[in-house]
Amino acid sequence: MAVGGATAASIDLTDLIQARLFPFIGGVIVGAFLLLMMVFRSLFVPFKAAVMNLLSIGAAYGVIVAVFQWGWGKDLIGLESAVPIVAFVPVMMFAILFGLSMDYEVFLLSRIREDYLRTGDSHTSVVNGLASTARVITSAALIMISVFLAFVTNPSPTVKMLGLGMAIAVFIDASIVRMMLVPATMEIAGRWNWWIPGWLDRVLPHISVDAPHPDDPPATRTHAVPEPSEPSEPTEPVEVSAG
Repeated sequence: MAVGGATAASIDLTDLIQARLFPFIGGVIVGAFLLLMMVFRSLFVPFKAAVMNLLSIGAAYGVIVAVFQWGWGKDLIGLESAVPIVAFVPVMMFAILFGLSMDYEVFLLSRIREDYLRTGDSHTSVVNGLASTARVITSAALIMISVFLAFVTNPSPTVKMLGLGMAIAVFIDASIVRMMLVPATMEIAGRWNWWIPGWLDRVLPHISVDAPHPDDPPATRTHAVPEPSEPSEPTEPVEVSAG
């Protein structure tokens, strides 16, 4: 109350966000872990997803600190001097990037698990899942990177931070994390990718992103695309002779 102005307000906002940052990050990670555990019936998959998402977001944090706070390559994005990191930028980046990373993660894992349930072969399911989704994930990432890089042309340093940080995070997530680290770790883990204790599997509700669970009653099962029935071959008349 005794001190006013932009500087005092910025200090108060920074202190408040700093006090809430780690509980916010922890809540998002725990919520995503529980949802992925219910969908994919696994402990390793949601743990790996959380670690990989933090890896790409942490790399983006490092880039914006190096560029905006240390001044590395600031001339390339139109900055005249180094500027401090705005307090709410890391929070907004984490919320947006964690959601985008989960989109790519669920899309890739759904295809891998679908193939694994069909074949029971962990190696083949990883290969087929990556081959089926790599182009879509890469194309979507290129669109998002292009949009975020457009923010860098804005004269506001805050908008530049958001644009550059999110573009770097999406690039790392779609190229290094999703296309290399996730398939590599799942290949190493093998059948442990889909392990879950029996008691936990019975307690957790069943959530499916594409197909009904086998334990669901037949009346509630629906199929997106019914399998076409093969046409029966025409039969020729058979002559039967008496005697």
